[in-house]
Amino acid sequence: MEEKRLGLEIARAFAPFSTSTISDALDRLGFGGGCKGIRPVIPEVKMAGTAYTIRYVPVGATKGTVGDYIDDVLAGDVVVLDNNGRTDCTVWGDILTVTAKMKGIAGTVIDGVCRDMPTILEEKYPVFSRGAFMMTGKDRVMVEATQVAVSIGGVQVRPGDILVGDDSGVVVVPQEMAEQVLELAKTVSEAERQIVEAVRGGLSLAEARAKFGYHTLQRKQK
Repeated sequence: MEEKRLGLEIARAFAPFSTSTISDALDRLGFGGGCKGIRPVIPEVKMAGTAYTIRYVPVGATKGTVGDYIDDVLAGDVVVLDNNGRTDCTVWGDILTVTAKMKGIAGTVIDGVCRDMPTILEEKYPVFSRGAFMMTGKDRVMVEATQVAVSIGGVQVRPGDILVGDDSGVVVVPQEMAEQVLELAKTVSEAERQIVEAVRGGLSLAEARAKFGYHTLQRKQK
């Protein structure tokens, strides 16, 4: 539990930074991290937390459950649902939204779709997915495994990895890289702040970028 608490503290330290800044920091370490095709369901909500992962598969002769895992998810976690990119049935709706909000869960990321948009809007709960569609996943998909490596938008997510989401999408920070990425994000953010201030102060963009090393901010470290 102590290790979990430390993971949450690091995850929360990413909250002030945009996904763009974190992506630039990851690029410097040679890791992409951006979940392709995963977008915020509602604007102007921010998410940062540690991954609690669930992998779905189509049902077979025996039907399985779709949402009982939520009782085991802790405050500060991000629910990460790998539904193999399916857009024909949902794995997240109003009951899960209300439950997650009450538990203090940081947000939900779905390689697939959600439904019950009015509740998500009312709760202002962070959901990132491939869109919304009303058809239930019950009797169509089932939970195959929890707390295993999954794929979200072409990026591997493991239990305890850090996910940050904003209006630009979702980025994954592998837990073993978290402290290094956080320090690089601070460097990138400060350099970009200085560039903006310099331009406002009268420097040309080219001059400001050269002065504060803009073209090296994302370049992979040797």
